[in-house]
Amino acid sequence: MSVALLLLLGLGFVEAEGRCLFNRTQEYCVCYHLSQETISSIIQCLGASIVEFRGGELERYVAFPISDLDPSAIEMLDSLVIRKIILGDLLVPEILLARVLKFLSYTQVRWLVFESCVFKGRGNWEEMANQDLPVLSLRFHNVTSASLMGREHDFFLLSGWLGTLQELAVTASQVTSLPCGIGKVFSALRSLDMAQNSLGDESLVSTFCSGAFPQLQVLSLQRNHLRSYHSVCMSVQLLHGLQHLDLSQNKLMADPSSSCQWPASLRIFNLSDTGLDEVLTPLPPSLEVLDVSCNHLHAVDISLRSLKKIFLSQNMLRAAPSIRNYPMLDTLHLDNNWMTELPWDEVKHLQDLSAADNPYDCSCAVAGGLQALAAVGNLGQGWPQNYTCHSPPDYQGRLVEEVPVSVLWCNSAAVIAPICVVLALLVVVGA
Repeated sequence: MSVALLLLLGLGFVEAEGRCLFNRTQEYCVCYHLSQETISSIIQCLGASIVEFRGGELERYVAFPISDLDPSAIEMLDSLVIRKIILGDLLVPEILLARVLKFLSYTQVRWLVFESCVFKGRGNWEEMANQDLPVLSLRFHNVTSASLMGREHDFFLLSGWLGTLQELAVTASQVTSLPCGIGKVFSALRSLDMAQNSLGDESLVSTFCSGAFPQLQVLSLQRNHLRSYHSVCMSVQLLHGLQHLDLSQNKLMADPSSSCQWPASLRIFNLSDTGLDEVLTPLPPSLEVLDVSCNHLHAVDISLRSLKKIFLSQNMLRAAPSIRNYPMLDTLHLDNNWMTELPWDEVKHLQDLSAADNPYDCSCAVAGGLQALAAVGNLGQGWPQNYTCHSPPDYQGRLVEEVPVSVLWCNSAAVIAPICVVLALLVVVGA
């Protein structure tokens, strides 16, 4: 039984005293540098829903004989409450990984995560041909492995499992491309996260070829080497179900003659921190959420009737965009811009409004408008500490909340004039 558990959980660590820490409240167990002799320390993790193993290498167990499990062992594995396994800081021989994954098919594990691992060699994936696994979410972060080129057959052997996978993340792993044939295996994938890799404009064309990722809805290409707005659009055109696309932290450039049409299904578009001086066009026609924060925008001159949320924080805007261009808008973020005023009468109907850290001109109209918005709870968490006056000199550095905006203060001439008239009349009558 103990050998089966070791193989199931991928344990084959350096010779050191095993130590597992089990947080019963969070149902989370972490094990460090376990050895085959410390199975008693592992046993306590069987009551956890999340188990994490850190440190070591598995090479010494490559030749370890693994036999098929008897029915009682299979029943025990199926009864485990473990739903997520995290493996970190490991040297993982692929040939052993193939054997261990077979044992996972008898469990209820839904999430499998590899962090800072090195995959070595090439596994014998014939054992996994037509094998189903319960794992629906697979994540790799900061991992190193052999090139994926020429490995389409290995992925085909895993298609019984990969064809049911719903979430895949391969982040910070220096990936330059995904061959077309590999993408076709992931026939049920809903979410793909390829952030912090080395994908370029050219590699996307082959990655999202015809038939690849047919059910994909969420795609993150954050912080890669993408440059051409037009090329990215052309690459994802075949993702007809795509709803959420993240291109943030790429340095995108406009293409003067671009006529590419984004998938009509696209609803959420993240172009934050992409070095934009203007909002690139065309935009997805049915877009509901647009994030262009952390750019160099001086103005936003677009009209999207379907837009519900727009994030414009940390730009160079001197004025808020015209709300009339967005009749469905309910969320507007304008923090850290160059605006001296806010058209409170236009934005007062919004559910989520944020415009902190702007150099406000605290005239009675501007300060009064902001105070009126705050009074009905429209300015969110930034009020009042992040709303300060830049002018006039008497109020510079003071909180907008502290500016007096009473009728007597702001319209003293209008109040004093009638009083003077009344006094003058009384004098005349008395005379």
